Amino acid sequence: MKRTRAQESRAAIERLYITMRHLFNRGSYKPMGVSGEGLVQALMVLSPEIYGSLSDQEKVELDGLLYVMERLPKGIEECRYVRLISREGYETSHLTPLVPPKRKRNCYRLDEEIMYVEMTRGRSDIYDILTHLTFLYIESRKIARNSTDPKGRISPNWKMLEDFVKKEKAGEELDAECASSYLSHIIGRTFEETLLAVRKFSKSSNSNSLFSIVYHLGKLAMEETTHGMDREISFSATLRERIGHHVYGEMWANRIKATLLGKGLIQRPIHIISANLHSVLNTVYSHQLLGSDSFEAIEEVATSISIGAKNHPGKKIQDYAEKHGFIDLPDESGTNIGVQIIDTAHLEKDTLLPGVKLPSEPSKRPVFVVMDYAFGEQAYECFDELLKPYSEGKKKYPLNVVSTSIMGKAGILHGGKGDLMVPDSHVFEGTADNYPFRNELKKGDFEGYGLGVYSGSMITVLGTSLQNRDILTYFMESSWKAVGLEMEGAHYQKAIQSASKIRGSIKSNVKVLYAYYASDNPLETGSTLASGALGMDGVKPTYLITYKILEKLFQ
Repeated sequence: MKRTRAQESRAAIERLYITMRHLFNRGSYKPMGVSGEGLVQALMVLSPEIYGSLSDQEKVELDGLLYVMERLPKGIEECRYVRLISREGYETSHLTPLVPPKRKRNCYRLDEEIMYVEMTRGRSDIYDILTHLTFLYIESRKIARNSTDPKGRISPNWKMLEDFVKKEKAGEELDAECASSYLSHIIGRTFEETLLAVRKFSKSSNSNSLFSIVYHLGKLAMEETTHGMDREISFSATLRERIGHHVYGEMWANRIKATLLGKGLIQRPIHIISANLHSVLNTVYSHQLLGSDSFEAIEEVATSISIGAKNHPGKKIQDYAEKHGFIDLPDESGTNIGVQIIDTAHLEKDTLLPGVKLPSEPSKRPVFVVMDYAFGEQAYECFDELLKPYSEGKKKYPLNVVSTSIMGKAGILHGGKGDLMVPDSHVFEGTADNYPFRNELKKGDFEGYGLGVYSGSMITVLGTSLQNRDILTYFMESSWKAVGLEMEGAHYQKAIQSASKIRGSIKSNVKVLYAYYASDNPLETGSTLASGALGMDGVKPTYLITYKILEKLFQ
């Protein structure tokens, strides 16, 4: 019986997952050697939507390349050796960390050939970077092939590109159109496509020019083929030893719990919210300071802050908040998850939101612990540690957790960017782990605001880079009736359910609230994550979910 494309794709994801774990445990591998070929072949079979024309033998994928370069350290295309490390003391060295803006992690360029990349966010982070690197190496092969003839002779186009890159490095002015003409032959794209991509790369703060990236990827691939100068990815012994042991999650959670204990808040009703680090702050304190008396008024404030309008109230809100119960805990653990604590006993108004009354007794007023977005499996590590009782000496202090709320970004399978998803279960892709739950938020809570709202199961995937149209269509059209895909939901649920139903760390009737807004539609051409960020379209759904979480908790 012939397998469907969806079945082949799921098998390819499983091979990728198993192969990456094997190579990680082994300690090092050559991405273009026998050991790395398994990853290359599996990724080619899968051909993820985010990597566009990956499987095309001549065309270099440009949107996917920009997406990857904004999530990897600047200059990584020049490095023959990439070493993934744990937090091992480099933050105290003279080396200046390189931090990709779209995937915050410390990276260190030791010399021209070696890049060290800190991995402190769990296995999902490792799978993510290995997938991106495999994509780069596949594209580098295409560049090398397009730059030589069947006898291995270098083409004039490559020689001209080399000259352009040397001029660029020397600070000389380039004729971008002329350079793009030569480049277009090397990347298998039209002149128009090439020129557009050159301009996109020039606007990126984290990327070298497209000329430089293509040149160095091709150069390393050629040297590997002709001179045996192999590229290598390796994993430090400390990283292999620490992974999976919640080292960073425990440090992160203990700092939060120590702060709650020190401020006398650990026994108060605690509401944990996983969201961004601006929407809860601005929603609560714009009502307190500015008297915003509706969602629309709060949205207007948020929009003015987001666009950087003249005299916007962002700084005023921040200053006011710090005098009225707001505690900021920037990350020091390596998780890259900042945290905010809001003690509502210090709020001046007796309402949290318009029409939402707070208890009159300060001891009964809620405390919000707001944590920034986690990444994949890291969500379990951090939440699992946070929900455990805090130990100080021989004494244990259980947290009085009343609710856990998750606001997340997700890929949507119906509708488009900015629309909302309200899940009733999480299905962990590639496993038998499924998590049905009672969501306090309902589809009807969000209707009437001009956004599409969809309810059903959410697929928790191993990585945003490991999806293709066939798998997603299967999940959407089969009896799973999935409405979207994301990376953390099942991990949060695993922590919540084990803490509340098995370990007894928190109450068994803890409220659970989940809602997602669509950052992309991976089934729609031009609407994948590689097509760009949500921008201002993300303000309304972000603040609407925040508003409804706070409203639902205290209605």
